[in-house]
Amino acid sequence: QVQLVESGGGLVQPGGSLRLSCAASGSILSIRTMGWYRQAPGKQRELVAVTTKLGSTNYEDSVKGRFTISRDNAKNTVNLQMNSLKPEDTAVYYCNAVSLDYTMVYWGKGTLVTVSS
Repeated sequence: QVQLVESGGGLVQPGGSLRLSCAASGSILSIRTMGWYRQAPGKQRELVAVTTKLGSTNYEDSVKGRFTISRDNAKNTVNLQMNSLKPEDTAVYYCNAVSLDYTMVYWGKGTLVTVSS
């Protein structure tokens, strides 16, 4: 089992920045990918960014050039640096981890990001 705990959400003005962090504990050696998803009110949960154990990354088109995902395997954390935030980035952001054999998917409880003036 893997436990994920997010931190770093909050209220920010348009154009501002926030950094989300996710700490993983438990069977961390069994993790293949870690990433961030978000769910806005009335919308489905969507992938924001993901990174593999070897460091490759993938981003949702609307955040490319603005968000950066990074993973620290030694500290078992994954971070999401969000710059140039827009009101449409407002959502609950969830940390995600997938096991090496793709059979297990883990979720954090989520952290709210609100972009508003």
